[in-house]
Amino acid sequence: MTRSHDHARHRTRHQEQPPAGLRDRFNEISDSLNQAVGSLWAVGLAVFVVVVWALTGPIFNFSNTWQLVINTSTTIVTFWMVFVIQNSQNRNARAVHVKLDEIIRALATARNEFITTEKATEEEMETREEELLEVASEHPAQANPRSRVQRR
Repeated sequence: MTRSHDHARHRTRHQEQPPAGLRDRFNEISDSLNQAVGSLWAVGLAVFVVVVWALTGPIFNFSNTWQLVINTSTTIVTFWMVFVIQNSQNRNARAVHVKLDEIIRALATARNEFITTEKATEEEMETREEELLEVASEHPAQANPRSRVQRR
């Protein structure tokens, strides 16, 4: 069986899976929340809430309770958003890796050991990076200066 037939068969099998579970539902909610809180409307709402809170200060005599309301609210929202944003970042990074892995797998001249680079030790990663820097320096006409791997 050829690669394309095997890939199409795997894709069909993957599409026949049962309905989304709890994890998939969380991912959907997380993605929706991420889109919503990253919007201009969310920023406007946050500014509005802070302005209303500040304007109510004189009404409540700038009491400790008045201050506690904004501190507690922002702490809770921040705590929740850490998990939502981290979930979206993890899924995005995983999707990028899967796409790059497919490109590496599909190219005849690519080295398949790069598919697992994200799981490599720091030493293995440095070795691969040095190899690529060496290849780029041997063929400067083929290397794009904006895409060179840079040391940190």
